[in-house]
Amino acid sequence: MDKSLKDRFRYFLKDIVRQTIDFSGTDQSKGIQPPPLEKPCPKDSKRIPLVPIAELQDISTVSVFTAIANRRSRRIFREEALSLRELSFLLWATQGIRKIANQGTAFRTVPSAGCRHALETYLCVFNVAETEEGIYRYLPVEHQIHLVSKPKDLSLKIAEAALGQDFIGKAAVTFIWTAVPYRMEWRYDTAAHKVIALDAGHVCQNLYIACEAIHAGTCAVGAYHQEMMDKLLGVDGNEEFTIYLAPVGKV
Repeated sequence: MDKSLKDRFRYFLKDIVRQTIDFSGTDQSKGIQPPPLEKPCPKDSKRIPLVPIAELQDISTVSVFTAIANRRSRRIFREEALSLRELSFLLWATQGIRKIANQGTAFRTVPSAGCRHALETYLCVFNVAETEEGIYRYLPVEHQIHLVSKPKDLSLKIAEAALGQDFIGKAAVTFIWTAVPYRMEWRYDTAAHKVIALDAGHVCQNLYIACEAIHAGTCAVGAYHQEMMDKLLGVDGNEEFTIYLAPVGKV
């Protein structure tokens, strides 16, 4: 990186750090009720209950030290299904709710600025026991997943939307996180956009460690075609849009 680019990057970071938040202009300060903890689910959608959180405590004998020491990006997966119990664990580890303080605040297994948690978790399921192929969304309040759609040639479509990265469609399941910016903007206004990106990093790192704990692997993916990925998930690309991906499979 040449000196001019380094200087520009340095000043950019300084501008971010120096940002101050005028809380007087936020919807929270105006007394507007917070947005819901999760995106509403159609009443007629197919729901799949996940394994209760209390039954996940003994899912791994891998130590935290070993899981962190072994963490790395993995792009080659075995042709072995993930169990529904394993998927339940991964979802709990990345967006599970520990406690709901009120209608707009939930304490989860990952940190989030102001406890706002602006992310939604979608799943492209290819090889998960007891679960048919399709696109699902996690409902953390109910600890369920619901079927969003069943596109034909899903593995090919997600690989195409991921700019030809074929391994994303060869996993047992691919996690796709979307951002619902207003959940964070309600409290932080324009400063919300920085912390949403930070939150995505927290979530994906938890996925890495949780995968190592069950002898699975993942790989964070930030390169994709925005419009194609949003269209595949059925989100509008404005009030909700794709922000991060991570395929998961046994290794």
